[in-house]
Amino acid sequence: MRPAAFEANAPLIVGVTGASGMLYLPPLLRLAAGVGCTVHGVISSAGRQVLGLELGLAHEDLPGAARWFRLDDFSAPMASGSSRSSGMIVLPCTMGSLGAIASGCCHNLLHRAADVTLKEGRPLVLCVRETPLNRTHLRNMLTLHEAGAVIFPLMPSFYHRPAGLEEMAEQLAARVLDLCGIPVPQLQRWGDHSGPDTGAGGDHAA
Repeated sequence: MRPAAFEANAPLIVGVTGASGMLYLPPLLRLAAGVGCTVHGVISSAGRQVLGLELGLAHEDLPGAARWFRLDDFSAPMASGSSRSSGMIVLPCTMGSLGAIASGCCHNLLHRAADVTLKEGRPLVLCVRETPLNRTHLRNMLTLHEAGAVIFPLMPSFYHRPAGLEEMAEQLAARVLDLCGIPVPQLQRWGDHSGPDTGAGGDHAA
C-alpha cells in the first residue's frame, strides 16, 4: 500500500499496546508534532503499564500534545471510516493485538481503528516486537500483509552510525512516519550519510 500525500489536517492515529519497545514512542510523537501532524492516540491498559515500567512516564506526559482517547470510547473519530486520517501506526504492537486485527475482532477502540484504517485503504503500520516468532504469529503477519498493512519489526538501522539509543530510536521513528507519507527531515536515508564507501555491506549487498 502506497501512503497517501500527507495532509496536516488529517490526524495520524497512534495505537500503543503492551509490548516492549516504548523507547521509540516519544521520538515518534515529537517528530510528528514537529512537522505539524496532529496525533490521535489510544493506549491499552498493558501499554500504560509497560510505558511506566520502561520510561517511567504516563501517556499524558509524552511529547507532541497528542489527543488521547479511552480504549472503550467507540464515539472517537477513529472508530469511523467517515473520519479522515493520515493512517495508523501501532507502536509497539503485541502479538495479541496483531492477532485481533488480523481476525477482524474489534474488542476495543485500538482494534476498531486498525480495522477502519484497513477497510478505508489507508496506511497501517504495525511495529511488532516479539522474539522468537511462532507459526501463528507468522500467519497473522502474512494475513495482515495481504490485507494491505505494513509489518514493521522494531529493528533499528545502524548505517547512519547512531551516537546512542536516542538517535537510534529517532531514526526508526522517522522511518515509520515515512511509511505513512509523513515527511520528516531528520530521516537519514541510505546514501545520504557521510562515512566510508557505502557501495557494499549490510542488507544492500549479497
